[in-house]
Amino acid sequence: MDNKGDFVVSVEKNKEYVLNIEDNGFNGEGIGKIDNFTIFVPKAIKGEVVKVLIIKVTSSYAIGKIIDIIKKSKYRVQDLDCATYKRCGGCNLRHMDYNYTLDLKRDIVINCLNKEKIYGVHVNNTIGMGNPYNYRNKLQYPVGIDKAGKPIMGVYARKSHEIIKNGFCGIQNLNANLIAQDTFRYLLENGIKAYNEENQSGDLRHIVVRNGNISNEAMLVLVLNNKKVSIKKDFIDFITNKYKNVKTIVLNYNLKNTNVIFGKENKIIFGDGYIYDILGNYKFKISPLSFYQVNSVQAEVLYEIAIENANISSNDLVLDLYCGIGTIGIFVSKYAKMVYGIEIVEDAIKDANENAKINNIENIKFFCGDVEKILDNTLNEIKDKPNIVFVDPPRKGLDKNTINILNKIKPKKIVYISCNPATFARDVKLLISDSYSLNSVQPVDMFPFTSNVECVAVLELKNYQ
Repeated sequence: MDNKGDFVVSVEKNKEYVLNIEDNGFNGEGIGKIDNFTIFVPKAIKGEVVKVLIIKVTSSYAIGKIIDIIKKSKYRVQDLDCATYKRCGGCNLRHMDYNYTLDLKRDIVINCLNKEKIYGVHVNNTIGMGNPYNYRNKLQYPVGIDKAGKPIMGVYARKSHEIIKNGFCGIQNLNANLIAQDTFRYLLENGIKAYNEENQSGDLRHIVVRNGNISNEAMLVLVLNNKKVSIKKDFIDFITNKYKNVKTIVLNYNLKNTNVIFGKENKIIFGDGYIYDILGNYKFKISPLSFYQVNSVQAEVLYEIAIENANISSNDLVLDLYCGIGTIGIFVSKYAKMVYGIEIVEDAIKDANENAKINNIENIKFFCGDVEKILDNTLNEIKDKPNIVFVDPPRKGLDKNTINILNKIKPKKIVYISCNPATFARDVKLLISDSYSLNSVQPVDMFPFTSNVECVAVLELKNYQ
C-alpha cells in the first residue's frame, strides 16, 4: 500500500502486457484484468488474447492499445471496408461480426439493468437490420484545415476535433455522400474558405445533407461562419442540375466558438427550406433544425413495437414527451382518443403541427417548451389526465421533476423509448420503485456498427383502477 492507504497499482504506463479479454464494456471496448486491476482495450473482443501497450493509468483502471492479437475471436472481421475506421470516432464496432454486435447490445442493456439492481426483467434479442449499411439519413461533415494548412472535409478523429479525410462513409446515405463531396470541391474551388477552428476564421464550417429514405428528397445545409458569404447561383445550378433530388438549399449561420453544429438563423437560397419523407403510412415535413430519427427504417420498427406493446384503446388519452416533429404522436393518433405532444424545439413544433395537417390528424395537440419546466402547467391545461405516456428523452434521460410528476399522476402505462440504456435503467428504477412494474425490454439496433442501442419498454401501473 502507498502512503495514502491505497493499493499500489501494478500496471505501468508505456509498458506492454499480455491480456485475456474477459468481456466487452458499455462502449464495446474489451475488458481484461492484471492482478485484479481492470484494463479497458478498445477494439478487443471477448475471448481474445492480446498484447497491449498501456497508454493511460488511473487509480481504478488503465487503458491499453492493441499492438498484437495473439488469439483472434471468430467474430472479428478481418477485411474492413473503411479506410478511416482506425481513427474515426463514429463506428466503434466495425471490427465485429454484425450479428455478434446485436448480442453485445442486448448484453449492454442487461448489464445496465443489473447495475441498478433491476432483476427479473426479460431482455429480448436485439432487432437488427437486414442491410446495416448506408442507413443514416442525416450526414454532417465538418470542414476545416489540416496540419499542412489545406482545406479538409471528413469526420472527427475519436475524442478530438482533428478532421480525418474520408472518401465515403459506409453508414451514410450514398447520395448524401456524393452531394457532400461535390459541394466541398465546388465551393473551395470558387473562393469559399474552409473554417479554421484555431482562430475562428474562414467561412464553411459544416456540410449537412438530409435525405428522405422513401421520398428520396434531399436537403443541403451549409453551416457558415460569416453572414456576408455569397453563395452564387452557379453553385445552386451545379448541385440541383446534377442532383435532381435536392429540393432545397439552406444557409445556417453559426458565428459562435462552440461544439454545437447549427446556429439559430437560417436563410433559404433554393426551394422551400424543408423536405418530406414517408414513415409508415404518414408523410412528414423535415426542416434543417428539427429532429427526425436518423435511421428511419428502424424508427418504423421501433414505433410499431412501442404501439403494439402499449395496447392503446380508443378511450385512451396519450401524452407524448419529447415529441420532435410529431412522429410517434401521429402514429399513435390512429388508436387513441387524443394525443398531446411536448417538444422544446420551436421549429420542430411548427413541423409537428404541419405534419398533423398534412396527414389529416385532428385528435392531436402540440405544446412548445422544456418538458421539465412546462409539464405541470400543460397537464393543468389538458384537464383530462393522460392514462398513457410515451417518453423519448435525449441521452441524459428524464429529469427528476418529470419522474416525480409521472409518479404523481400515475398513468396506467409509461412507454419508455431510450437511446441510452444507462439512463433508461436509472429512470426505470425510480419509477418501478414506487408504483410500476417492468416485465420486458426490447432492444432495437438503430445505429449499426456503433455501441449505441435503442430500446423500448412498457412500464405498467401495478394497481390501476
